Amino acid sequence: MANILSAEDVCKSYGEKVLVDHISFGIDEGERIGLIGINGTGKSSLLKIIAGVDSPDSGSITLASAARVHYLPQEPEFEQGANVLSAVFHGNTHEMQTIRDYEAALEQVNENPNDLGAQERLIRLQSRMDDLHAWEMEYEAKTILTRLGITDFQAVVGTLSGGQRKRIALARALIQPADLLILDEPTNHIDDESAAWLENYLAARKGALLMVTHDRYFLDRVANRIFELHQGRLYQYPGNYNAFLEAKLQRETEQAASEDKRQNFLRNELKWIQRGARARGTKQKARTERYYDVLNQNTAPTQESIDLSSVSSRLGKTVIELQDVSKGYNGPSLIDHFSYIVLRDDRIGIIGPNGMGKSTLLKLMAQQMTPDDGSVVVGSTVKIGYFSQEHEEMPLDMKVIDYIRDEAEYIETADGESITAAQMLERFLFPGHLQWTPISKLSGGEKRRLSLLKTIMSAPNVLLLDEPTNDLDIPTLSILESYLDDFAGSVIVVSHDRYFLDRVCEKIFAFEGHGVISVHFGNFSEYMSRQKENGAPSSTTQGNHADTRAKLPDKSAAGPVRGNDDQPEIPKPKKLKFSWSEQKEYETIDSDIANVEESLQLVSKKLEAAGSNYGLVQELYNEQQELEQKLNHLLERWTYLNELAEAIEKSQNK
Repeated sequence: MANILSAEDVCKSYGEKVLVDHISFGIDEGERIGLIGINGTGKSSLLKIIAGVDSPDSGSITLASAARVHYLPQEPEFEQGANVLSAVFHGNTHEMQTIRDYEAALEQVNENPNDLGAQERLIRLQSRMDDLHAWEMEYEAKTILTRLGITDFQAVVGTLSGGQRKRIALARALIQPADLLILDEPTNHIDDESAAWLENYLAARKGALLMVTHDRYFLDRVANRIFELHQGRLYQYPGNYNAFLEAKLQRETEQAASEDKRQNFLRNELKWIQRGARARGTKQKARTERYYDVLNQNTAPTQESIDLSSVSSRLGKTVIELQDVSKGYNGPSLIDHFSYIVLRDDRIGIIGPNGMGKSTLLKLMAQQMTPDDGSVVVGSTVKIGYFSQEHEEMPLDMKVIDYIRDEAEYIETADGESITAAQMLERFLFPGHLQWTPISKLSGGEKRRLSLLKTIMSAPNVLLLDEPTNDLDIPTLSILESYLDDFAGSVIVVSHDRYFLDRVCEKIFAFEGHGVISVHFGNFSEYMSRQKENGAPSSTTQGNHADTRAKLPDKSAAGPVRGNDDQPEIPKPKKLKFSWSEQKEYETIDSDIANVEESLQLVSKKLEAAGSNYGLVQELYNEQQELEQKLNHLLERWTYLNELAEAIEKSQNK
């Protein structure tokens, strides 16, 4: 493969902060590279240097002869007053200029059909479009815009939302002929269907690709090489995101072993020096110098392992109960007669197009707003940790550590140990020097991470998270997911991050449009798979033209969902109750548990009697493992079914 770009010994700093420290790499034809690292490490700065928007302090970037580079920044800019199509066709090539002129002439003829001069100009431009084969480019641009949810091609860009403007800029980047396409957060502000389409588009695209994204499914399906930027160093890995995880683990294991050897060497040499060794001879002097050389070596930093299973306050039987809740804003209801009883171990993901009411539902649960109809009951033992989508106002002159200490000096873990605010900041990727930095010096992503940590430090027993993955880097997402694994309480999250939803959630609330919310068991991928099997559109693909009929939950739904009451053809929702299979399971689960426990006792006795018959011991051990797994599953189901039975009884008594 031919080389497109080479970087040699590149350095970049801002003040005392070193972002890039003597890094070198090359980019070849056909490579699709994902650049990852924690927020604030310099990923966007490196992209700007590669794109030629910024210059390195030292080192060089060499571009192959005649190679074309196009760069999509995080915050794109547009010409004042430009409409969607003229913004997309922004560029200095003959094709781009001709398409812009053609679209302007077409609009002029549409406004003044009797203008002969405009008609003649349009005819000339049509001929020019033929000569340049520009029709294909125009068709592709409109197709891409439609795929990204932009259908009003004449809308003035300045009147659109930030998310819509980012999608227009993405379309502009995709149609530009480029040997190297550089994308900074291309999946921000696009829904799941658009992200899936973009994956296929980029995977099939010719030319090299370099992108920064925190969407791990996207990285896994598009990238064939990973760059990791960490404390100024660039680590390079072949393969996709999953291959990177395996290779990084191996690298860190090797580094840990090397550091162990280094420490052993230092201990032995220190003892030799302390015994009074004199550096008079050449050998002794060389040995002493070697000790200090090894002592002063820059070693790769290691991440301190801290248990995040913090103790939350006791959570009673009543968590959050929504009874016949409706909510709207001077128009049709975003939420129409929705009922659900949150269980203590619920892990719920809320999905749907933007503007459908997902954040509103979370605010109702957090009691930050009241419903128009119905009621929201929050249990007396509930302590809610609410992480808002909006960036909270922070005291910019306050130091990072003081901001966290204002919430709590320390938290307790499940095993009774205490973790200080400083240790938690370290775990959330705020090293010691950054903890004493004023908040005003943090990047947007770092502020978001700090706000998340403050929510966790409050020791909640119910977490309501509104788009927690926005502006968070992959290492922070992994830390959050580990925390949620051990979190002893309910988690309800609004997110477009497919990987996060699969990793964390076991139920899905799908906003179907017109106030309808359907409830599904399983994670996001399982929900999407069922929708495809049933031939139904997923809620992530439905917008303002969603079907007006109410969507009843699937047979495993945990609560009733209702549509609009003024439509007589809509079937009335069923009250909260067991499905047929759950009822049968509830009736037999006690005896099922007893049978498995009896079988386990029998296997244990056989193991004791097996003696040195290793073949039999292995066979019995495998059987014991299977039975223990089965018992754990049955106990989890017993807890769920009994809590659901209590919730059903409570709803019937109201």
